[in-house]
Amino acid sequence: MAAPIICFGQQPCGFFPKRFLYAKIVTAMTTSTGNWWRNRVFFHDSDHDPRETITILRERHSGREHRVNFRFLNSIQKEFSPLYAKRILPDWHSKMVRQLPNYVDRELVDKFQEVDCHNPADFCLKMYGKMGLLDGVRVERSSSPEFRKRAVSVDDYFVDVQWEGETVRARCRDGKLLLHKGADRFIELPSQDFDATQISPTRDTRLRWMQSVIQCTHYVAGAGEQEC
Repeated sequence: MAAPIICFGQQPCGFFPKRFLYAKIVTAMTTSTGNWWRNRVFFHDSDHDPRETITILRERHSGREHRVNFRFLNSIQKEFSPLYAKRILPDWHSKMVRQLPNYVDRELVDKFQEVDCHNPADFCLKMYGKMGLLDGVRVERSSSPEFRKRAVSVDDYFVDVQWEGETVRARCRDGKLLLHKGADRFIELPSQDFDATQISPTRDTRLRWMQSVIQCTHYVAGAGEQEC
């Protein structure tokens, strides 16, 4: 019998992970006792929603909650680029280093200061690693062209294409490439050729698409995933 594989999935989830991601990590680690288990994380860095990377911090003395996020180069990237393609403003990192002692211990500030990544997906992944949260875990990224080529075809998906000099994540629907502006408003992009290396799944097709490559035997599901 092949070694059992425990997998959990998550978008980049704040540079300090939110509680539900931490809970998934702890669940996977405590379940996979013994050397025969293998842990995987499906890191969905193709998602484009900037709200995913909001980090929740509490002031050390007052306990007041603050929500902070990366700052991006322009509005197109912020709204429409996948998380692996958004670019962080150059001075954001140094400003956060100065603010963080109000919220976390010096050890975490030092780890944060050591991270030198220019997009939020890489930054979050590197930070989780420095915090020891991914020790012994193999990371599978939804942005990887090799992962995408191996994945099963799905009939509902997004496509990473070029628009206004940026990589954007467009919904493919009825042969059209669409950017969602909110409510029932969309921007229709010019038709473009694309292949499997540009495709990532929607919420409804994500688990099937992921599982076709990872083939896990056990999956740590969040509340939203259990409804799918």
